[in-house]
Amino acid sequence: MCTRWSDSVHTLDASSIIHAWDNYPLDQFPGLWDWLAGEMKAKRLSIASVALEEVGHKYPECAAWLKSHNIRRLPMSNDVIQAAMHIKQQVGIENDQYHTKGVDENDIFIIAAARCDGAALITDEKRQFGKQVELTKLKIPAVCDMPSVAVAHKNFLDYIRQSSQVF
Repeated sequence: MCTRWSDSVHTLDASSIIHAWDNYPLDQFPGLWDWLAGEMKAKRLSIASVALEEVGHKYPECAAWLKSHNIRRLPMSNDVIQAAMHIKQQVGIENDQYHTKGVDENDIFIIAAARCDGAALITDEKRQFGKQVELTKLKIPAVCDMPSVAVAHKNFLDYIRQSSQVF
């Protein structure tokens, strides 16, 4: 069964850790990466296994860094699969017909994994403003905001700001 989210536990979307890897190079921001490693060690930062695979396809060295710091990997358990099926229904995706402008299957699993882990999702997918007529065009933040999904989320920069850490 999925749990209620906690503001002290976060899970990464591939977009956020890729954003961090691109914009905060390890050799120039070692304090940030040391802090992230500490968050992983304390089990306050995780990543869905499908998101880690996405990271590995784009930046194998980033995925290797995450693995070397023993990031907790959220498996695609039965609860996650059931939650993903529920989210898929809420978004109106039928017969695996995903819209190219909306969430894809991995996005649904990432949201479901965060929901089942009781974690806030860190995603750098862009917010969509205004009412979206076609639900299948919703991106991760809009899907998370659906009352029937209700997964707290923030982008990587907000995650840093809310931590009150100084690097």
